[in-house]
Amino acid sequence: MVTDSQLIREIKDGRVECYAELINRYERRILAFILHMLKSYHMEDMAEDLAQETFYKAFRSLQSFRDVEASFSTWLYTIARNTVLSELRKSRNSEVYLEDSKQQPARISVDRLPEQELLRTERVHLVRQAINKLPEKQRTALILREYEQLDYKEIAVILDSTVSSVKSLLFRARHSIKQQLEPYMLDAQFDEAEGMR
Repeated sequence: MVTDSQLIREIKDGRVECYAELINRYERRILAFILHMLKSYHMEDMAEDLAQETFYKAFRSLQSFRDVEASFSTWLYTIARNTVLSELRKSRNSEVYLEDSKQQPARISVDRLPEQELLRTERVHLVRQAINKLPEKQRTALILREYEQLDYKEIAVILDSTVSSVKSLLFRARHSIKQQLEPYMLDAQFDEAEGMR
């Protein structure tokens, strides 16, 4: 299989059509990352536009990209993050969270789902709500690590930070989520104990 570096060399040599292969490789991952970033701001409908803008910006800057400094994927995530942050600054929606008091979680048909599935769905909802309440850098670091499976070094490059800073951000993010979810965990343990009697 042709590597990203080989494709980039081809593109720099004038074979612009090779860029379509790079888009195919990263389109879904970049779109998912952008969606995660936008969820907190009620702006998911902009994800596709911002993903396209990310790929356009990357293409325009490809001549200056040097793979000795970072991998193409890391560079692309950095462009995606900066594109989203720029859009958020423009819209001035940075204080609006996904799970505000007006928004209701998706309705679940109790008749069609067993109790375990209801509990799992509720846990997923609570975790997402907790993630959405994190500060932007913590949330981004957590998404990149847990959902995108990037290593600490790649995350550090994307966040223009150090590896130790990333570890600290992740520690604080996980601690915050644990604190937010603790009351629900205690309730779940109490419910289980009640059910055993």
